[in-house]
This record gives sequence, C-alpha cells and structure tokens, in this order.
Amino acid sequence: MTTQRSIKRLAQFLLLAIVAIVLASTLGSVVSPKVAWRVRLFTEKLTGQIPQIPLPLLVRWSRPDSPVNLYRLSSTPNVNAAIVNAFNDRASGAKGEKTFGQVCSSCHGAAARGGVGPNLVAAIGGLSDWQFFATVKWGRRGTLMRAQPLSDLQIWQIEAFIRQAALDAAVGEKYSANSMAAYRPVTAEMLSASAQGGDWLMYSGDFAGTRHSPLTEITPANVGALRLAWAAQLPTDDSGEESTPIVVGPWMFVTEQPEGVTALDARTGSVLWQFHRPLPDGIPQCCGEPNRGVAVFGNDVYVATFDAHLIALSAATGAELWDTQVADWNQGYSLTSAPLVVDGHIVVGLAGGDMGTRGLIAAYSASTGSQLWRFYTVPAPGEPGSNTWDGDSWKHGGAAAWFNGLAYDPKLGLVYFGTGNPEPAMIHGQRRGDNLYSNCLVALDLRTGKLRWYFQFTPGDDHGWDSSEQPILTDIDWQGESTPAVLLANRNGFFYALDRRTGRFLFAKAFAKQTWAAGFNANGRPIRLPNSDPTQNGTVVSPPAWGATSWWSPSFDAARGLVFVPSVDSADLMFADKETEFHRGRLFIGSGIERALDQPTTLAVRAIDAATGQIRWNTVIEQGGGEVPGQMGGVLSTAGGVLFAGHENEIDSYDATSGAVLWRTPLGTSIHAAPISYAIAGQQYVALFAGRTLFVFSLPPGEASPAGAPAPEAAHKLPRRAFKRATSPILLHPLRP
Repeated sequence: MTTQRSIKRLAQFLLLAIVAIVLASTLGSVVSPKVAWRVRLFTEKLTGQIPQIPLPLLVRWSRPDSPVNLYRLSSTPNVNAAIVNAFNDRASGAKGEKTFGQVCSSCHGAAARGGVGPNLVAAIGGLSDWQFFATVKWGRRGTLMRAQPLSDLQIWQIEAFIRQAALDAAVGEKYSANSMAAYRPVTAEMLSASAQGGDWLMYSGDFAGTRHSPLTEITPANVGALRLAWAAQLPTDDSGEESTPIVVGPWMFVTEQPEGVTALDARTGSVLWQFHRPLPDGIPQCCGEPNRGVAVFGNDVYVATFDAHLIALSAATGAELWDTQVADWNQGYSLTSAPLVVDGHIVVGLAGGDMGTRGLIAAYSASTGSQLWRFYTVPAPGEPGSNTWDGDSWKHGGAAAWFNGLAYDPKLGLVYFGTGNPEPAMIHGQRRGDNLYSNCLVALDLRTGKLRWYFQFTPGDDHGWDSSEQPILTDIDWQGESTPAVLLANRNGFFYALDRRTGRFLFAKAFAKQTWAAGFNANGRPIRLPNSDPTQNGTVVSPPAWGATSWWSPSFDAARGLVFVPSVDSADLMFADKETEFHRGRLFIGSGIERALDQPTTLAVRAIDAATGQIRWNTVIEQGGGEVPGQMGGVLSTAGGVLFAGHENEIDSYDATSGAVLWRTPLGTSIHAAPISYAIAGQQYVALFAGRTLFVFSLPPGEASPAGAPAPEAAHKLPRRAFKRATSPILLHPLRP
C-alpha cells in the first residue's frame, strides 16, 4: 500500500512538472521580460538543468533585490558561465577585506596569501565566481573548508577583495590615488588641440575623427622591439571588450561593459578607482552589451550605460555627480557608443534599432546633465522626410544612432554622425520608400540640434548595411580647388567623399568586393544592379550584412593623405521573408542571412587615397572560405610611420607608406577594439583591449631610434606562422618607465 502511494505521488509530481513546463513555455512568450526570464529559469530547474542550486535558494535568488543575479542563467543554464559577481568594485572589496580579516584570516592569512589554508590570491585566477561562491557557502567535502556563516553579499565582497589583491599583484607595485599627480582638468582648448599632444582625450583621438597619433618614438625601424609594459584584466565575465582608453596625463579611464568605469595609472596599470552601478534585469539586446568608452571634460568623466542613462563621475575619485535618463530601456533603447563633449555639450546616440525603436541622438549639459536638444533620425508625419516611409512604418523605423564615432567641425559648428539601417531589416516591402534618415550621414547644428544636411548612402536599405562608421574630416583637392570634405568608408563597400559644408556628393569608389551597384548618378544615388535584392530562396550578395567594413575604426594620416580601412571581401545569402509584426522588447528583423560558405573571404587593411578614393596598398591578413571570420578590430596610425591594428587574437603593425607587416604578437583572446597611443614623460605607449584584458606596449630603454629610419627588410614576406615565431615574446611583468 505504501509503495502504491509513493508511486501515485511520484506520478502526480511528474504530471505537475510537465504541466508546469508547458505553462512556463507558453507564459514565457507572452509575459513581460522580467517575468519571462524567471519562468525560463524554473523550467530549467524542473528539467534538471540546474542541479547545483536548491529550489528554495532559486526562489530567493530570483527576487529583484537578490545579490546573486540569476538573469543570465535563464538563457545559459551553466552556473560557472552565467553567475558572476556584480559587487566587484573597490568599495565592495574594502568591505570584503574587513570581513575576511574577521572570518577567514586565521586560516588563509591576513592578506589571503596563505596560512593553514591555501593562498587564495594565487588560486583565485583558476576559479569562476560561482566556484568561489559555492565553496564558501557550502564548504568543500573532504577538506577542512567548512560552510561559512556569511551572507551572500559578504561572500561576493570577499571575492572582490581577493580578486583585486590578485590584480594588484599581477601588475606589480600598487599605486594609490594619493601617489598620483593631481588630476589635470580637461579644457575646451585641450580638446581642440588633442591631435597635437601625448594624451588621448576622446574616442577617435580628435574632433576630425582621424584616430591618428602625433607621436614618433615608435618607428618601422624599432617597432619589432616593443614589449609588454603592463596588462590589466577587468573583473568582468565578458570576453569582448570594445572600449577605447582615454588618457589624461598619467590618468587612464576605460569602460567595462555594460556600465562600469575603471581608472588606471597609465604608467603601471594599477587600479585607482572603479565605478559600477547595478542594471535592471531584462534589458532587450540584439548583440551583447558593449560600451565603447567615456568622454572627459573639466574634472569629470562621462559614461553612457546600457540602460540608456548618461552619468557624470568625478575623475579623481569616481564618485557619481549626476545621472540623467536619456531614454526608456523598456522601449528597446540602449547606449553603447562613447559620448562626445564639445563646448559644454555631451552628445550621445541611442542604440536599439533592431528592437524597432525610433532612432534618436541628443545633447546634454556637461555641468548639470539637463537636456539641450534631441533629434529623431526617423521623421514623424508632417516633418521633412516623413513621406519616405510607407504608412505607419516610421513608428518602428530603426535608423539607430549607435555610431562608432562622431566628428565635429568647429568652424561650421556642425556635428556629423552616421545612422543605422531601417527596420525591419531585409523587408523593404513593409516600409516602402527611401526611409530617411536611415543609412545616412547627418550634419546637425551643435547649438540647436537642427538638421543642416544629410546624405543617404543606401536608400531603402534591405541588406542591413548600417552607415554607423566613423566620419573623417579633412580638406582635399577636388577639381582644382581645396574643398572641406567628410570621408566615410561605408559598410556597403564604397568609400565616399562629400562636401562637409553642404553634403554635396563628390565621389564614391569601391574599396571592397560589391555586387549590388553599377555606379552613381550625379547626386550620389546608387544605380542598383538587378538580382541583388534579398529573395525568399536567398540571394548571394556582397558585401555581407556585417559589411565591407563596420564599426571597426579607420584612421587617417593627413601627411600621407591616406585613410586606413579594415576591410572584408565576402558574401552572404540574404533572404526576404513575409512581413513581420512588432512586439515590444523583441527583435524586429523578420528576415535572415546566412554566410555564403562557397564564397571566398579576404580580410585586409587597405590604404585609400583621401583625394581620389584609389587604393594605394592592400595588405591581406587572412584568406579562405566560411571558416574565416568576417570581422576585425580597428586601426591606429602614428606620425612615426607605423600603423597598428587588431585581428582575431593578435596585434599587428604595418609600415604606413608601403603596408609591409613589421611586427605581430598574439594576445591569446579575441580583439574587437581599436588601439590608441599616448605618451608619459616622453615615452610612447600603445594600448589595446583583447578580450577583457588591456595590453599596453612600449619600447625598452635604449630602443628608440630617429624617426624615418629604414624598415626591416621584407618583414611582411615571412609566412604567417613563421612570423609569429620571429616576433618578440611578451614579457609577463611590467616595465617601469
């Protein structure tokens, strides 16, 4: 009888579990994102995918105020990959150090470097956040480690203390903020002259967007002697940082996606302060939660966060000064790009086009955070350009201002930025027309935010070719006259030159493989080739949806008149499905793409003549088929004649005049960011994020040589593998200046 009852109860439990799973799956598609991820989480628990967490704790940790964040676990049921410490800032570490001294130091030593128990500073690098947390919370069977009487928050704080101690040990002698020179306020004059000094004061290096360093210590003759000066690993679970460091004297500021800021000693990599602010659960996203950098002005640092807030921090301490909400993340908006500060205006652009938002860029007061103006990149009915949208398609038209970088002309008072593709992508029939101001370069009056002019690269785009690439400002010789121009290597495969006063089309030249346009009319409108539109069965089109280039930063060397562009020759199979419906908080795409695996892929850095669009040199990095990734890192040019670029897991350098490869060093993890260069006390450094680690290189003492010395003979002709063996090894300790 007892056995029958047990079987009956087990059957009832299984039935209830099945019903719960079915209901969870159904509810997960109709309820709000905040509820949906929790439904998925409990579905995973009922199906045995999360055996490590008891059900009562799963319930407790699912609460909004829980210090154990389970949101990522709902989509990645792997505790080691999904559960991370959200309390890893210096303030939390200081609290953890105090608790550690009270509870743990008797076994592990006062500095966590070993006693009766093991050296935790040495061991922490081999543990995931969850492994550390679980060991402290429940102990480790078969050892002296017992469950500790600590709260969840206290465990995270102790881990923050130990990881920070390990980071300090890795970069050598610890510098405190008191040992630093007083922070030097950044003036408007410094920003205007940023291309002339040793600092790196804005995302693209200067207002003209050149990403060019005036430093000359590193040359083709000595670049092969570069060594690792220091490295700093951010305490984040993300492996694809896209941040550009900002350097003011010895102070360096980097972002940790999706919202963190860390201040470092630019000489050693020592952490000065960290800022973190918990984000709400369930922020809609299409492509991760990147954060590409901060802006600086006066005594403040400005960061745009993934939940669409703009925050001002004290550069000296990291203390929050003000917090302004730019848009509602519940609508699908987010902030991923670095802000630009111009004359007291902080200009930020909103991402979220793939969520069916209406594109937006805005300016705020640098001193108070109050809004000065905002401009929608999709016009409402009655506004200029509204007739280029069919019906109500403008309401969710995309054209996001998630640009890679802004440019500013102080003489004209104009700020320039590119816009994303219209939504839904690939389905032009659902939004017939040119869909202004998608896929455009837009020029706004900085003071008022009013539209001065626009140029559309790909009208009514149905290939996903965002025009969010970095605009570059320079003067070129055009038809016998010096003409103020704006240059842009576009995702659609063409390099454009426009008159930056009016947007007048000057020329466009293909710089990568393209199969969609036969040329342009006098106004720069493309002449479409037949059979290049997405179809139900798929059409092979070049460039691919990722683009012939993308947000990977180009650079411009005015002395050589060359624009250096990370370039891709490849193709996608593009589909056009039936119309799709908009659902708030979900991707609004509808159609799809596939890599055309039978098409060749070439990755290259190309030097383009700014005045003519002709390719002056082409250095191929990798060739193959579908196995070759279709993305790259950005490019940095220097007055020393050396070009730096990241690709896959290595940093490369090239001769800026010839394209010859001079030096390569593998960094061990993927690169999605662009390099910068800065100088302290006359010593030049090159910095680049790979994964979550910032690598900083410099020349050893005595290796500097006069600028213009000859480059090594035929270094770029070495086979790729042989070249890696020939490069100098990375030193795993900091070189002091």
